[in-house]
Amino acid sequence: MRILITGSKGLIGSALKQALQLLNIEVIGIDIRVDEQEAEYGNILNKNDLLPLASLVDGIVHLAAVSRVIDGEKNPELCWATNVVGTRNIVDAALLSRKKPWVLYASSREVYGQPRSFPVSELAPLTPVNIYGKSKRAAEQIIEQADARGLKAAIVRFSNVFGSVHDHVDRVIPAFCRAAAEGSNIRVDGNDNLFDFTYLEDVIQGILSLMHLLSQNESSPPPIHLVSGIPTSLGQIARIAQKTSHFPLHILEGVPRSFDVSRFWGDTSRAQEMLNWKACVTVEEGMHRLINQYRIFSSSAVTV
Repeated sequence: MRILITGSKGLIGSALKQALQLLNIEVIGIDIRVDEQEAEYGNILNKNDLLPLASLVDGIVHLAAVSRVIDGEKNPELCWATNVVGTRNIVDAALLSRKKPWVLYASSREVYGQPRSFPVSELAPLTPVNIYGKSKRAAEQIIEQADARGLKAAIVRFSNVFGSVHDHVDRVIPAFCRAAAEGSNIRVDGNDNLFDFTYLEDVIQGILSLMHLLSQNESSPPPIHLVSGIPTSLGQIARIAQKTSHFPLHILEGVPRSFDVSRFWGDTSRAQEMLNWKACVTVEEGMHRLINQYRIFSSSAVTV
């Protein structure tokens, strides 16, 4: 089996690439965050980068995106182009390929907007409230239409994945864990906001199970959550970081951002039934691991 990963240098893409290689599965990765002269360079907005690769692979894990709500607010045009036009380019390249690779599309809890009931199932209304969520919903529609055109495809929805020091440092858990490791203060914008945080290693196991399902089944599966199903407030996250730190951290309260969803936790029953998957690492355990990673990472940086 040979797999194409778009966004191969990102949080999930780099971890998935490593996991597949350990399983002796050949991986082709593309990302714009490398030098244009490197073999791994590729832009999903350039069809010429995609067409040759789609003819070589059995499956495509499409992770490349403007992947943060705040980045979408800052540059809505780029967000829409990357997340919607880029996804259409991926689907077109797969459909033109003689091998007709399946496509696994990485979506987000943001497609639900502000849900009214919890836990949120995959059948809940899709009413996104920001440009990022709207672009993800539009991309999902492209995937759904591709299925009708004869392409085997799946949609997986993530929620607040964390677990690496190479993540964006201003995402909430990486920011709090880094502060705990280094002794900085923590600012909480929306102390009572509740989210479903999912540890990276658990997510990778879920993706591998879904890839196996796509490879074995003739039909496309329905959208599926890879989430913990457990709500945790930002205030709780801050207190875990404070408790785990070797320093006397101060927690500063800020005002929630107007474009953010304030609550989400997902129903995990479909993942359990279809993939025999559930998240195993708790938020607290995952944060302890990440704080230790930051301590080691900071010590290594000082030594060098």
